[in-house]
Amino acid sequence: MKNLKEFDKSFLNNSVKSIAGVDEAGRGPLAGPVVAAAVIFDDKTIIHKINDSKKLTAKVREELYDEIIKHAVSYGVGIVHQKEIDKINILQAALKAMELAVAELKTTPDLILIDGNKSFNSQTSTKTVVKGDSKSFSIAAASILAKVTRDRIMIAESKKHPEYLWHKNKGYGTREHVKAIKENGTTKLHRKSFLNNIIEHQEELRF
Repeated sequence: MKNLKEFDKSFLNNSVKSIAGVDEAGRGPLAGPVVAAAVIFDDKTIIHKINDSKKLTAKVREELYDEIIKHAVSYGVGIVHQKEIDKINILQAALKAMELAVAELKTTPDLILIDGNKSFNSQTSTKTVVKGDSKSFSIAAASILAKVTRDRIMIAESKKHPEYLWHKNKGYGTREHVKAIKENGTTKLHRKSFLNNIIEHQEELRF
């Protein structure tokens, strides 16, 4: 965690006083939105256990979610839903979600660190960081906010459509999820553009 914080601090200088970390969750699932988050901390804030959200348990992510919101100078969340994902493709949807998350920030950072190798339109300087969620404190925090927000959405939706087991698979293409789609057809939450490539025997799907 200390190294993650030092990574962010290495970008601070006379012209860069504040940094926002940005990350998204939900590029790969067959159902549900893609969610991004942006987080700004002051240079002294340290929250133990912060790491890439994929390396943390759901329980720890939930605990850290509250800590991040409590200690952040500002944070924002952006959501792009499945219908728009089908229209503009998942990469553009993820970048749009990041842009929306940054727009929600109450203060404007001097630099935006973005997980991955693609940037979005921004009047603020951006820097892409490959595997940034395991290198940057603020990107890791953003990954946690995005993941927890998206998981909560899918758990809530699972109550309406329990046959797809979204409370367990969060919309990802598990064997049980694919089987449920073949047996029950799709819902409004399914990404139609994802199904042709991933599910065999697409003629069995009922749209």
